Amino acid sequence: MTEVPDTSGERQPPRRRVPGPARPARPGSGSGSGRPRTGPGSRPARRPNSTWRPPPVRVLRLGSPRPRLRMVALTLTLVMLVFVLRLLQVQAVDASAYAAKADENRYVVHTIAAERGGITDRNGVALAASVDAEDITADPTMFTREQLKIGDGPERAAALLAPILGQDQAQLARKLRTQNTRYVLLARRQTPQVWKQIKDLKAALTKKGQADRTTVNVLAGVFSSPSSKRVYPGGDLAAGILGWVNADGKGGGGIEQQLEQQLSGKPGKVRYAQSGGREVPTAGSDETPAVPGADVELTIDRDIQWAAQNAITEQVRKSQADRGYVIVQDTRTGEILAMADSPGFDPNDLAHADPAALGNAAVQDAYEPGSTAKVMSMAAVLEEHAATPLTHVVVPNRLHRGDRLFQDDVDHDTWYLTLNGVLAKSSNIGTILATGQLGKTQPEANKVLYSYLRKFGIGSYTGIGFPGETKGILAPADKWSTSQQYTIPFGQGFSINALQAASIYSTIANGGVRIEPSLVRGTKDAEGRFTPAPKPAKSRVVSAKTARQVAQMLESVVDDEQGTGLKARIPGYRVAGKTGTANRVDPATGRYRGYTSSFAGFAPADNPRVTVYCAIQNATKGSYFGGQICGPIYKQVMEFALKTLQVPPTGARPANLPVDFKP
Repeated sequence: MTEVPDTSGERQPPRRRVPGPARPARPGSGSGSGRPRTGPGSRPARRPNSTWRPPPVRVLRLGSPRPRLRMVALTLTLVMLVFVLRLLQVQAVDASAYAAKADENRYVVHTIAAERGGITDRNGVALAASVDAEDITADPTMFTREQLKIGDGPERAAALLAPILGQDQAQLARKLRTQNTRYVLLARRQTPQVWKQIKDLKAALTKKGQADRTTVNVLAGVFSSPSSKRVYPGGDLAAGILGWVNADGKGGGGIEQQLEQQLSGKPGKVRYAQSGGREVPTAGSDETPAVPGADVELTIDRDIQWAAQNAITEQVRKSQADRGYVIVQDTRTGEILAMADSPGFDPNDLAHADPAALGNAAVQDAYEPGSTAKVMSMAAVLEEHAATPLTHVVVPNRLHRGDRLFQDDVDHDTWYLTLNGVLAKSSNIGTILATGQLGKTQPEANKVLYSYLRKFGIGSYTGIGFPGETKGILAPADKWSTSQQYTIPFGQGFSINALQAASIYSTIANGGVRIEPSLVRGTKDAEGRFTPAPKPAKSRVVSAKTARQVAQMLESVVDDEQGTGLKARIPGYRVAGKTGTANRVDPATGRYRGYTSSFAGFAPADNPRVTVYCAIQNATKGSYFGGQICGPIYKQVMEFALKTLQVPPTGARPANLPVDFKP
């Protein structure tokens, strides 16, 4: 055998081991097996004389930082991109919208109330006017915790404002806590003195806050808006005509409501920048000025209105009546010189007014007129040539017609009257007999009478267009009941208002031509241009001859000793008039209860200038006959009107038509 040299003892250079994955242990190679590893591929056991080598050193290899840097850069890029896009949206795409929101928060817009036009009488005397006032407002967003840094800002502000405004503290606090709005109205039409109190208090809080940082100006969000307050210099004078202005500043009745569009004008607007509740002077402002309302000139005469109102108020009080009305009208033009009713109200103090007295009862009440309506029956009889003022009429004590037995207001023996006497003595029976001659049959007579009632304006609106006016009730002739066929001729069975009644007599006084009543003469705009009201419509009802004959018959009512209107005589003047006493329908029950007492007439009788109509509802003390309680009112008001208008007596002698005849 060839002997192999032993080179194990020679020093060998160490081998570098590259760290790598550990190889899995082979079966039976563990140190705890108790047996040396043998077999192919096993590491030979270290020989005692061999050199010891340290275990190989494991080298750690770090990952590359580039992926992380890329991730951070990408994230920052995305964030910046979001900011850039948002910036573009705010400054470019939605710039106008955000600017508008900024303006909304910065700028305040207030409405400038237009000055309401005044109302005057025919001579320019003020009946309704507007004075400077302030609407007290607030911005609820300025009372929040975020703004004031306190939670009870509205309550503190309300506690300060309540005694000044005279309002409930809790209610004011609720208004100041209103959400989703920058405007609430705290009080309307306050005097400038009230706003000055609030301004002084705001200034004091601001000054104190500058000295003491803990003091909060809880009134910083309270503002004022220029407004106006309606005042009525005459108090209750002509209140039924004028009406009133409601809490919203709009007409609530009468002329104020009827001519709301002309009187109210057109409101304006002011827009200005504010900061901390104060206007920023350097930011500028935009203002659309308000257009004042037009002034309204009425046809009434203040002095005559005063006389009429005093007279009816005193008589209603004496008679302990429900109410009463007086109408004064110019017979030549149809203009209403006075329209008074009692009880009335003071439009300056609606809080204490009787709701039943609001409005204008002279045109809103419908009632049966009674004997004052006989003038229309007589005019129809004369116009149809069914009789003359001197026609003889035999008037029995009772008259049976249809299903009723008719009588006059007093028991009497058979009267032998002229047609003039029938009107002078106000005979119901005589009127039934006279109007029965208007047709061959009663239905024909009814149709003729109905046509004249309509011509006189019964069952139609008067034409003044007043709010709440009634046109009365007049059934067609073919609908008249058996009793209505005979009661309508003497004024029962249909209804009218007081202005319609006055218009009847003005038609006779005007020669048989009816002129629609008018209450407004015209309007004057802010530049002083006067626009007259449209001319009222005219229509002929009866001939001038018939009107003259009726006027002469009406004189007998007042002048003849047998007439019923003796208390209406006016020394030096010829007076034409008619009394009326009608059963009254109680509005509460719909049944007859009490009476409607009235008197109507004009003067001078032969050259008429003025018509006066008076009616009193349900007089409960003293006489209830129209000639007794309304005749004196007619005289009092007519005398005053004639003197005010400087109407002289004519000096002509009356006709003195006979009242009766000898059989």
